Amino acid sequence: MTNTIAFIGLSDVIIGLSLGSRLFLIAVGLSLIFGVLGVLNFAHGAFYMIGAYVALAVTNSLIGNFWLAVVIGATAVGVIGVLIEVSTIRPLYGRLEGDLDQLIVTFGFVLIIHEVIRFIWGSQPYSVDAPAALDFSVSVGGGTFTAYRLFVIGAAFVVMLGLWVFITKTYFGALVRGTSSDREMASILGVDVPRLYTGVFFFGSFLAGLGGALAAPLQSVSPALGDQVIIDAFIIVVIGGLGSLSGAFVGAMFVGMMQALGPQFMAAGHIAIPFLAMVLVLLFRPEGLFGGFGE
Repeated sequence: MTNTIAFIGLSDVIIGLSLGSRLFLIAVGLSLIFGVLGVLNFAHGAFYMIGAYVALAVTNSLIGNFWLAVVIGATAVGVIGVLIEVSTIRPLYGRLEGDLDQLIVTFGFVLIIHEVIRFIWGSQPYSVDAPAALDFSVSVGGGTFTAYRLFVIGAAFVVMLGLWVFITKTYFGALVRGTSSDREMASILGVDVPRLYTGVFFFGSFLAGLGGALAAPLQSVSPALGDQVIIDAFIIVVIGGLGSLSGAFVGAMFVGMMQALGPQFMAAGHIAIPFLAMVLVLLFRPEGLFGGFGE
């Protein structure tokens, strides 16, 4: 065990942070949507996949600009999220079995989106080149990483800080926090709750698309891209606390570290560590480690 611990270096930590950063960008959107709307969006992984495919299409088109591809990919996913929320999820608010209905509806969109992706691009994997400005190697902690991988880690920290400022320091953030606590009271005070819900759903979907677009140069883009990531995202938001921004960040970094460092501690079974952590949290602290919206 001592030799294993000594073997873990800064390069291993960076790999874990890189994985955690990608997971954070999808998990925080999922947590935000649940914290305000109370909707467990099972299609969130498919949104992540759409962001990657749109970035692929834009980058490989005549436009050929990766940064524009990221913006278009994230925005396109946000618009798709709005269309789904307005047309199929909004009518389910307030129903007695609304939570189950929402889960079934969003799962249905997972299947629809997957088939559309296969129809357009097929089932083969694609690759996306990193932007030229960040397509060089950096030596850190005895390992060599692309500058783009380090950029994605920094982007996750910037998004976390930006979300915290937005939720805690702005007027719209105060409306979001108030509505998440008491929807009826917010409506009585004049808040357009349906429009606010749609705005939050757009923002959460935008973050999923952003995560997928930024992750495209770091992994293969295929129809299976969203399947595993949605499982990891649910683990993260359960561990951190549904609706908690800091919980999503800490949970994502924990899962990322376990994926990176787990094989060094045990050759088999390390995949189960995040699931075990989730079970323990559900048993002893069901509200999550950082329970509470915006915390």
